[in-house]
Amino acid sequence: MKLIFLGDSLTWGGYGGNFVNEVKTRLPEHDIINAGVGGNTVINLLRRLEDDVLDHDPDGVFVMVGGNDSISYTQPATRPYYKKSQKIPGGVVTPEEYAHTYRELLTRLQLAHIETWVGLSATEYNPSVVQAKKQYNDLTSDIARSMNIPVLDFMPYFMPEQITDRPAINLEYINRIGVRSQSGWNDYETEQREQGYKFTFDGLHLTPESARQMATLIVGFLNL
Repeated sequence: MKLIFLGDSLTWGGYGGNFVNEVKTRLPEHDIINAGVGGNTVINLLRRLEDDVLDHDPDGVFVMVGGNDSISYTQPATRPYYKKSQKIPGGVVTPEEYAHTYRELLTRLQLAHIETWVGLSATEYNPSVVQAKKQYNDLTSDIARSMNIPVLDFMPYFMPEQITDRPAINLEYINRIGVRSQSGWNDYETEQREQGYKFTFDGLHLTPESARQMATLIVGFLNL
């Protein structure tokens, strides 16, 4: 079976744990393609659906997105990044635009007769970011279930009982991600410990151990 994982930096896995690579080790008999791109919103996924998914004629697609969409909506200081780097009009993906675009994405996959699964990622940066992600996850879940598409919600498995109140995400924070990625920085466990996170090292991106746990959940969910 040819399976494509479509998403943002969590799927890409180049900054933090790589759950797609972990899935590959557990499903060696399947052809697995990583179509994750850092910083992507659902708008970006729809733009590259033809080239990165449909042209490969996959049997199935696992879609997980929404972190950047929700951040762009609730963390205004990040919008110049999404406007310039991701070519998002105004640098923000509103809940209404997110829902409309996500439904179009899933519809195109169904029209292509591709088996589809949806993942709902978790975050733990600060209460505002977490609440926004829950809102976008709810939109995602409602759309997917209305189309009879199976949904795997990671929040119950990973979320800490309490979320620390941290400063809003800004361009400095976004730029640090880019610098670290390009430099090959990977001291994830130390960062996680010093910042007091449960399953990420920066509130957004998975540690290698969390990626392994996520892969186990995905393999059981797909039941291939």
